Formats: sequence, structure tokens, C-alpha cells
Amino acid sequence: MRCISNLKNRVTALCMVLVFSTFITGCSDTEYAFPYTIPSADYGENGAVVMKTFASDLCVTNSDIGDSLTLSENTCLGLFDLSKKKTLYAKNAQLQLDPASLTKVMTAIVALKKGSLDQVLRADSSVYISEDGAQVINLKEGDTMTLDQALHILLLYSANDVAVLIANNISGSMEAFVEEMNNEAKALGATHTHFMNPNGLTADDHYTSVYDMYLMFNEALKYDKFTEIIHMSNYSTQFYTASGELRDVNVKNTNGFINGNYEMPAGITVLGGKTGTTAAAGHCLVQLASDTSGNNYIAVVMRAEDTGTLYSEMSDLLLQITNQ
Repeated sequence: MRCISNLKNRVTALCMVLVFSTFITGCSDTEYAFPYTIPSADYGENGAVVMKTFASDLCVTNSDIGDSLTLSENTCLGLFDLSKKKTLYAKNAQLQLDPASLTKVMTAIVALKKGSLDQVLRADSSVYISEDGAQVINLKEGDTMTLDQALHILLLYSANDVAVLIANNISGSMEAFVEEMNNEAKALGATHTHFMNPNGLTADDHYTSVYDMYLMFNEALKYDKFTEIIHMSNYSTQFYTASGELRDVNVKNTNGFINGNYEMPAGITVLGGKTGTTAAAGHCLVQLASDTSGNNYIAVVMRAEDTGTLYSEMSDLLLQITNQ
């Protein structure tokens, strides 16, 4: 009788475990029993578990913040305090915009996540860019360079043919690479973003927002190589042509604060960023900056009407840091 009683108790206990398992998983498949753990949880008062939310380490904004800046009509922008996880300034930060070459921030993220820096990339015929005015280094079919070299040229010089080179070699095709870009954007919560290519040349259904650029740039900064590259003022290298000859490449950072074309605002150090310009997108810039205490900020300006306006409005935006 005792054995039967013990068996009943064990069966009852097992049933309770299975019921509880089904309750928290939403299904009865025992393969997924107890899938949730709380390694990232904190403990509040009285030992209560406080779970971290998706945005607990992010700046958030759903509306305009601040009104002290005089801006041109079309400009959209945002200033995000990485230390306090606070949005300091925002104007139309959720508006759907053409990103131009700010797209290449996501190109770099996928390449750094999926590739290796010493990986040799080989150009095929798809690297030929026919669009008038598109920034290129004139890659030819059969040319080769490492991913490390390609990322420097991509982020500093914004070469559109190098973006295609990276995409085809990392994912096997540009279409497959772009799918990975979109998947990564979704994973980051960039819900106002969709890509059609890896370089940002104007295309239907290719868009992002100021806030999504903050999310993507914030993710890119987790890669030391990305941060290292965007801080450089220039870069020189050699790569092999299809005939086996070495070709020299010397590029300068397109960021006016880094290359010395524009003076940094007083009390602010610009650590690097990414520019983007097309007729459809206007003039765009996303960058990392720090104050005199070493606190870091991400600043985004999009759809400025010209280069001078872009850097003037970016300077005014960065000065909001010192006005806190």
C-alpha cells in the first residue's frame, strides 16, 4: 500500500510539473518544457524578480523632443545619450526616409557578423555600377581584396562597388545578403527599415528612420573594427587586380569633422561616423561623439538640404549635449 501511495504521489507531482510546463510554454511538447531562464534578471525589494525589457539598454522616443534648434524644413534628427539611455533631442525620428549610404552601417554589421577579416573577396561582373555620380573605386571582375580592406573602403570612402563585392562574397548573392540585412534590422527592433541593396543607391522600398539609424549604429559600435575604422581620417592599401598586379588605393574619410573640413563644436569630440548623400535622401550623417567627461552620444541628421546645412545643424545638435 505504501508503494502504491508513493507511486500515486509521484504521478501526481509529475502531472503538476507537466501542467505547469504546458502553461508557461503554451504547448504540451515536452521538448520545450521550462525554456525560460532569468540570467539577465535583477532582484528588487523583498527579493522580487525584475526582468529587463527589450529596450532597457536603449534610448527610446515616440515623439519630438526639444524645440530649441532652428532647423531647415526637411531636416530630421536625433541625439541619444548612451550613458543615461536617454533621448535628448528628436525631430521626426520615426519618419520613413531614404538612407543613402547610411545603409552601409548595416552592410558592415552583417559582414562583421558573418565574415572573417582575412577572408579574400573576389569581384564578379555585378560590381560594375552604372549610376551617374555613384562613388566607386572602379573594381573590375577578378579583382581581389580582404574583407578588412573592403570594410575600410566601404566605411571611409563609401564605395558602392565595394558594398556589392562584400555582399556577394559573404552571402553568395546580393539578394541573400540583403535578406540578412533586413533580418538583422528586425532583430534590432528597427521597424521602420527595409533594404533593397547593400550600398544605399536609390531604390523603391529602401528606407529607414532617424531612430532606426540610432539602433543600427549602436549595434555596429559593438564591433571594435567598426569603431576603429570610422575614427580614421584616411586609409591606404593595395589589392590584387585580375591580372595579378597590385593596385594602390588611397581614400579619405568622408566625415567632415574627421577629415578636418569642419570644426568640431566646443567641448565635443567627434569619434567617427558615416555619411550619406543622394538626390532622394539629401545630406545625412550618423556619428559617435563624446563630451569632456567621456560620455558617449549618437547623433543623427538626415535629409539636410546641403552639405553646409548638414554640418551646421549637426554642430547645433551636438551642442545640446553641453546645454544639459
